[in-house]
Amino acid sequence: MNGIPIIETKRVAVKLRPSAEKKIKQGHPWVFSDSIVKQNIEANAGDLAIIYDAKKNKFLACGLYDPYSPIRIKLIQFLKPAQIDEQWFAGKIKEAYSQRVSLLQTDTNSYRLIFGENDHLPGFIADVYDNVLVIKLYSHIWLPYLHTMLPVLIETSVCKTVVLRLSRQLQTSGKTYDLKDGQVLYGELEDEVIIFREHGVLFSANVIKGHKTGYFLDHRHNRKRVGELANGKTVLDVFSYAGGFSVHALKNGAKSVTSLDISAPALEVAVKNAKLNSFKGKHEIMVADAFDGLQSLIDENIRFDIVVIDPPSFAKRESEIGKALKSYMKLAQLGCQLVANKGILVLASCSSRVVAEEFFKVSEEEIYSSGRDFDILEKTEHDIDHPIGFAEGAYLKCGYYKLY
Repeated sequence: MNGIPIIETKRVAVKLRPSAEKKIKQGHPWVFSDSIVKQNIEANAGDLAIIYDAKKNKFLACGLYDPYSPIRIKLIQFLKPAQIDEQWFAGKIKEAYSQRVSLLQTDTNSYRLIFGENDHLPGFIADVYDNVLVIKLYSHIWLPYLHTMLPVLIETSVCKTVVLRLSRQLQTSGKTYDLKDGQVLYGELEDEVIIFREHGVLFSANVIKGHKTGYFLDHRHNRKRVGELANGKTVLDVFSYAGGFSVHALKNGAKSVTSLDISAPALEVAVKNAKLNSFKGKHEIMVADAFDGLQSLIDENIRFDIVVIDPPSFAKRESEIGKALKSYMKLAQLGCQLVANKGILVLASCSSRVVAEEFFKVSEEEIYSSGRDFDILEKTEHDIDHPIGFAEGAYLKCGYYKLY
């Protein structure tokens, strides 16, 4: 293991406000700093915070202490005491893997092995691309546990190389014990661009410089679904980024695909990803702001059999929800005007602050207001390797609408 520090941790006894205790009993994994009413000693990042019921003084939960975040304690064990050691971590990792087994029985060798809070390891992400495991840390709390978890992650995933990615906050904190973003922790990395399979379709992930861990795995099921619908069809992929929906559509026999994104470099990757696969359809790229690009296509009176609109998160905080909903409404309104008769409009949101019910409501109201009849074909959420363990963990939602 390359350069992984050994960091000592200690135990901290904590008591909380009644309202916070109630949320913990419901399985919520976050304890905010203003919920703490008593703490026996000062704590460092990664120290084990043991929370006791204020009235009965019994074990309530335990988690890892984060002095750098308003979410002061990120919980990992609820209601039943447990020894947080190598065996505990091994159990959590193997339990997470067991939930992904059915996905790995398909023609897929890329998946999310650890999904943070939803796998009881908050702020810890582990994605696999072929035989490369990419760990992305969003909190200092995990630095003391890397040396314990890494052997189990390697054994479970059977990966030959492990790459560490750090969130921007960690990179700028100066408190990472000389660990660096993009550092190879185990094995060798011959090429930072990894080719992997997703339901038989080839893609690439830059595990050193790419967003997140190199790719966005969460939409896998929806990309497959769009591919299944695309044979012989014309497709518009809006906010296409590296061409996930575009490539599945081309590989599955789309007549033509237009990938629209504001980033020219991302579209270059989309073109390269498409060329990793065999296809006969026409692939065009369009570098434009999504709203402007959609309007220009409308002005040109162009129609598509399938229009996919999958924007980045519009609401990082609660104060942005209203603005986000207006953006979703505008995209639905523009999208409607580009879908051919009996065509399909696919609308997606990855804003965790915008709940699915509200997203679908405003989207469907806009389709209705366009004057077009429509059928709701299906609604989807996370793929199997992105389980939902608490309300805020449910960020992805996608609706399929057939327009007449």
